Amino acid sequence: MKKKKFLTGVLNGNHVKKIFDYAKSNNFAIPAVNVFNSSTINSCLQIASYLNSPIIIQISYGGSLYNGGFSIKNKKIQKYKNKLAVASSTSLAFHVHKMSKIYKIPVILHTDHCSKNILPWLDGLIIENKKFYNKFNTNLFSSHMIDLSEENLNTNIMYAKKYLKILNNMNIFLEIELGVTGGEEDAIDNTNIEKSKLYTTPEEVYLAYKNFIKITNNFSIAAAFGNMHGVYKSGTIKLKPKILKNSQMFIKNKFNLKEKNPINFVFHGGSGSSVKDLKKSIAYGVVKVNIDTDLQYAFTQGVKNYMQKYNLYLNTQIGNNIDQNQPNKKYYDPRIWLKKGEKKFKKKLKKIFLNLNNINTLL
Repeated sequence: MKKKKFLTGVLNGNHVKKIFDYAKSNNFAIPAVNVFNSSTINSCLQIASYLNSPIIIQISYGGSLYNGGFSIKNKKIQKYKNKLAVASSTSLAFHVHKMSKIYKIPVILHTDHCSKNILPWLDGLIIENKKFYNKFNTNLFSSHMIDLSEENLNTNIMYAKKYLKILNNMNIFLEIELGVTGGEEDAIDNTNIEKSKLYTTPEEVYLAYKNFIKITNNFSIAAAFGNMHGVYKSGTIKLKPKILKNSQMFIKNKFNLKEKNPINFVFHGGSGSSVKDLKKSIAYGVVKVNIDTDLQYAFTQGVKNYMQKYNLYLNTQIGNNIDQNQPNKKYYDPRIWLKKGEKKFKKKLKKIFLNLNNINTLL
């Protein structure tokens, strides 16, 4: 039997680094999909397994709150908002651990955009990770993201170094953001952000890299090059992937490195991006591309199309335009229309894998 390139199931930090380096040397990137329930998790695992390719499943603070049933009208729950997010993230992570073993693929389980005001969420997950490790001898999460891009650069790096040391000791990977991703996601609105903040300079990347490499090489950098969350009218987004290329060259020269792309870069706001920009970014060291909006739309379209097609069967429990006495249960059963959403979701995700050169990369 041919030996597998990577372990299956949820990977630990060192294996995250290995799979990112493998992606970089083989000119592909891994889609990072925001999930919020078992339906979206299963869809990710199914399509990655079908394509024999690695995937990144990521959980956001907002996605966690949704999965945990958070309601802003419930003052009692609001008081325990962060605890709810931790519990819900842990619940989603358990599901990924169980199901990824069934589908037999390597999964990077990641948390997305932890800004300064929700650091208690990350702190809580670190505690949960220690409990999980003590019981199962593996990590609950593969990696986390700390996003202090709205702070000044020195503050950003200071916090990132603190968490990098903590997570490195636990064999967990860390992603940090330099510069701000525009647009709106998870109630964070950067649509009117100062344009200069949408573009990271090579000097800023160098300063971060210089500080982090002294601790470990188990980190990635989400450098801003005009990225925006969401999908916008053509011409609104002015991506400059060359920033990534220039940053790689700057680091290589400063540290006298031979590797073509020493930094593992992350592409935030991948939805709606052109294949040309995706390919360029991969060539400049992008190994992870965040996808959310495109998949949300695909899922909703699948459900909408079903609802429109079978509208006459969904108005009442009994009776339709064909038979007034016929029960309509097989049409309004939520499992039926959710499957239609999942089908569109998976179809779109398959296309994303193709655009990222990530087909049969585990063979």
